[in-house]
Amino acid sequence: MEIKKVVVIGSGTMGSGIAAQLCNANIPVTLLDLKTEISQKAKDRIFKSRPPLLIDKSNIDNIKVGNISDDFNIVGEADWIVEAVVERIDIKHNIYDKIFKSRKEGAIVSSNTSSIPIKVLSQNLTEEQKKDFCITHFFNPVRYMGLLEIVKNENNDLNKINSLKVFCENLLGKGAIICNDTPGFLGNRVGVYAMQVAMTEAFKMKLSIEEADAVFGRPMGIPKTGVFGLYDLIGIDLMADVLKSFIKELPQNDEFQIVAKEIPLIKKLIESGYTGRKGKGGFYRMNKTDGKKILEAINLETGNYSVSKKIDLKLDKVDLKTLINRKDKYGEYAWSVISKIIKYASSLVPGITDKFNDIDEAMRLGFNWVKGPFEMLKEIGVKNFFEKVDSFENNKFLENLSKKKDENFYGERQLYTNIETVGKIKPKAIKVDKNNSAEIYRFKDFNIVEFTTKANTLDYESMDSLKKATDKPLIIINESMQFSAGVNLTYTMDFADKGDFKSIEKFIKYFQETCKHLKYSKYPVVSAPSGLTLGGGFEVLVQSNFVASHTNIVVGLVETIVGLVPAGGGCKEMLWRWFQSDEAKKDPDYAPLKVFEIIGYAKTATSPTEAEPLKYLRPEDEKIMNRNSLLSVSKKILEKNKNFVPPKECEFNLSGKPLKEKMIKVLEKLYNEKVILDHGVEVGKELANVLSGGETSIDKTLTEKDLYQLELNSFMKLIENQKTQDRIRHTLSSGKPLVN
Repeated sequence: MEIKKVVVIGSGTMGSGIAAQLCNANIPVTLLDLKTEISQKAKDRIFKSRPPLLIDKSNIDNIKVGNISDDFNIVGEADWIVEAVVERIDIKHNIYDKIFKSRKEGAIVSSNTSSIPIKVLSQNLTEEQKKDFCITHFFNPVRYMGLLEIVKNENNDLNKINSLKVFCENLLGKGAIICNDTPGFLGNRVGVYAMQVAMTEAFKMKLSIEEADAVFGRPMGIPKTGVFGLYDLIGIDLMADVLKSFIKELPQNDEFQIVAKEIPLIKKLIESGYTGRKGKGGFYRMNKTDGKKILEAINLETGNYSVSKKIDLKLDKVDLKTLINRKDKYGEYAWSVISKIIKYASSLVPGITDKFNDIDEAMRLGFNWVKGPFEMLKEIGVKNFFEKVDSFENNKFLENLSKKKDENFYGERQLYTNIETVGKIKPKAIKVDKNNSAEIYRFKDFNIVEFTTKANTLDYESMDSLKKATDKPLIIINESMQFSAGVNLTYTMDFADKGDFKSIEKFIKYFQETCKHLKYSKYPVVSAPSGLTLGGGFEVLVQSNFVASHTNIVVGLVETIVGLVPAGGGCKEMLWRWFQSDEAKKDPDYAPLKVFEIIGYAKTATSPTEAEPLKYLRPEDEKIMNRNSLLSVSKKILEKNKNFVPPKECEFNLSGKPLKEKMIKVLEKLYNEKVILDHGVEVGKELANVLSGGETSIDKTLTEKDLYQLELNSFMKLIENQKTQDRIRHTLSSGKPLVN
């Protein structure tokens, strides 16, 4: 069945998010609520949302609004009706009664519930109506979270369920996993259990919340919020309601019942209004001391707050074997949590799903875990796991595995989709090279480079891998949340702290050399970004020959925020792109002034649609809704360009001093208006020097080498400046910019 029109009933957070994603896919959608004013306000929120729910704000009128009293007839035109009202079964039943009286024959009806079983939702429906009814559980925020659980029951028309899955994958860009009607479905059943285990074990082992979050975070391949930070983010009161639902729905002998028991401290926090970030605080809170905001953390034993302490486990990468084998409380805690998660997840096979891989995918797509429970088991090693684990009675999956001792039990990844993904081909590919920062894979006639550092920041070894991988057509791609957050500032500052600026200069030169090598390589280079693609990450992208971009990118040159200028070819490439514009052909200063504004303000784009006007992306660059498709689209680009010819080197004619003076006037105005301070002016002057061509004139032609040298000179001058170093240190310690 083809889906051309959709109605979403309920304009709260989830209903709005679903409507926005349909709008992103250019599917006409009508958003209904009790009153039209309510749905109109929701539409206004969608338009203004930060981070933006819309890829292209100009498409906002794809969303029509109305109310369920006067405009319900629109339901009769829809191919899919999504119910996203409050989690009250009486209200939902009333809505379904109206929908099934109004819908056209065969239209799909689904609920976005996260907790109510389909058997309860559909209990008043006829057998015929049940065929077309399912649960479509989107995760929040809908645009950015990849997981969609489509929950079916024995009554469903499976052809229709599969056609809905294909629609949601191809048009909405979702990782759509079909699962059975069990409490919490896939993602929440395991994800909430994992959170509860991490929390209860922290209480039991008397860890501080900072210690628990440091372990149950990046070292385990879990987002850095950790468990207590995530509780605050979701809302402690909301989590309490979620747990009550699980306690009610799950059998008494389910392991979940043990970790879901009410904790007195949590009850006390809720009663006193400490419900998390939306309240007065939660496990963490912001307090003011001497006019300064200070982050405080609660003591789990006393309930008192004190200044939060940073815990450094000295682990930059996900390395579960090292983590669980530590001879300290952190290793003990990590093993206790991980082993319980693996045991619980494996106990759900085949009850929830007979494809254990789907549980891993649900955790990756819905909770942003790097590895799901079964991948954790695979990394730890079957033999190691069973030597270390305690009892696992009545767990058929682990009982069978303990007998077979099959280290290669995992099989293929991402079974839920037919798309050829990085995760699917990596086990079949040849690992050509690996260092601390990147890996090179060869698959048939092309190479893949995957960055492996924290946030995929770039250093000397990252560049090494890129350079080595150009002996074949190359795709730069990964499965992590970010393409690359830019050059590793910690790596750079380690040299600066020692006064070793020669090593920094050597690295920047190598970065430039590598990016130039990518651009003029004998074979084509494709960058396939998703997530953060900033600074040096953008410089890799912009000097690749082709780009296949996910719609959920954040892209830009942001170096001025930390008191630097782009020095890996970012200034050069942006100048060249803007010089191709019609305006630049009439005015030689147009392009440099435009780039001065873009880089000076560190402008970023949050979608390809926003990136194109800034020329961060080109009209011919591929834009893809489903992240899983990045590899297959990149492969098609390589196939189309088998007779690839490298581009010609760029040349520039810049005005020099008169142009630089124009830029300095802009800086003076910003300084007088107190938009920038003293060091902001210094950074701006260095950027102006690069973009004006330095000591040049309009009749002199500059080469790419000249522009690279200008970038390098200004970068080195700024990195040696104490005020730039202050900016970098402040950003590294606080995550926030310093204006000085």
